[in-house]
Amino acid sequence: MFPQTPTISLFIVLSSLILCNGYYIEEPLYKTNYKHYPMHYGRFIKRKHEHFGLITRANRVAPRGTVSVDDFGAKADGRDNSEAFGKAWSEACSRGSILVVPGNRIYRLKPTTFSGPCRPNTAFMLYGTIEAWTQMSAYQDRQHWIMFDSVSNFRVGGGGTFDGKGKKWWQNSCKATTNLPCNDQPRPKAVTFFQCKNLEVRNLMFKDAQQMHLVFDGCFNVIASNLVIRAPGDSPNTDGIHVAETQNIVISNSHIGTGDDCISIISGSQNVRATDITCGPGHGISIGSLGADKSEAEVSNVVVNRATLTGTTNGVRIKTWQGGSGYARNIKFLNIMMQNVTNPIIIDQYYCDQTKPCQEQDSAVQLSNVLYQNIRGTSASEVAIKFDCSRAVPCSQIYLQDVILEPQGRGGTIATCENVRYVNRGKFFPQCTP
Repeated sequence: MFPQTPTISLFIVLSSLILCNGYYIEEPLYKTNYKHYPMHYGRFIKRKHEHFGLITRANRVAPRGTVSVDDFGAKADGRDNSEAFGKAWSEACSRGSILVVPGNRIYRLKPTTFSGPCRPNTAFMLYGTIEAWTQMSAYQDRQHWIMFDSVSNFRVGGGGTFDGKGKKWWQNSCKATTNLPCNDQPRPKAVTFFQCKNLEVRNLMFKDAQQMHLVFDGCFNVIASNLVIRAPGDSPNTDGIHVAETQNIVISNSHIGTGDDCISIISGSQNVRATDITCGPGHGISIGSLGADKSEAEVSNVVVNRATLTGTTNGVRIKTWQGGSGYARNIKFLNIMMQNVTNPIIIDQYYCDQTKPCQEQDSAVQLSNVLYQNIRGTSASEVAIKFDCSRAVPCSQIYLQDVILEPQGRGGTIATCENVRYVNRGKFFPQCTP
């Protein structure tokens, strides 16, 4: 690892303090008139997102110059630019420079890994568009298209677009041709950050991923902000942002609409905060699935605050397999507006996404200390609240405060609550049936 300048060290320390300590501050109990939305610290306001193309300069240490991919032979003419991008990355990484992908151009890449460690202040500024190579035979590992591996003190931004060109992959998915569930073949994740530290990803668009759009795997201290993620609502397994084995991550001011979860959070993730999220279409914001194949799961200190979900199949969801172990705890869903959402609030400890029926098990991932506060809107289905908890390991310390979910059209809404110990304060509708 290259030595850090004193300014970079100070930035890392301050960022770590903000990210690490901020999660343990109790959120206030909001009192509002509920007639308008979205919400901001107890008041309803009109949300103003930063301009999509505006670069946020959080890291103000002077860079060591810029490196353009064009200087290493990249051409926006439909050819594969993987070699040119690799050479440009090696130069930028070794110098601590800004790698520049020029605007108003489309560069095509085969599967590419940008590896660290790099000098501090290395950055990747995408002003144009990077398109995925469409020939499936080029993807030997079938897991990744673009990966940033083990890069620290790193910024990615610029207002450009990562285009996964996923249509061909979707057409070859069993989920596009058969009834769910099915055993799908691996497809590449569009952009993956693997074991990166002190990372900023801002002001970018991700579209039409082969599978997941943006993955943080094994990362530490992450800011992901001002992102737009788009794919058709029927595109299979195209999660927007996927968080795995990652600690201290803030996701904010982002618009996500895909064919799967807008945000998915799985085992090993701690201190996760998602704020000012617009979600739809998609499967909502999910923790899980957890505990598959009798595995142990650990998820803690998750806050979802100020989100609007429109036309999604789920709202806020926790899903676990029978037979797993471990825990998901200290979770808060705050100030959320649902519009025509099929399952607005759901805990499913009998999740079973496989061809064969899942057998009853005597173990489960323990769910505890989950708060639903100030959640309003409409349900597209009769069951607006569903707590389907394990008979062997019931859900405990489930708190509901000021939760009101009306029917989208005619009829009414109900809550089904199995094997759950809950406490409600303030307004709560629909209430659990005996």
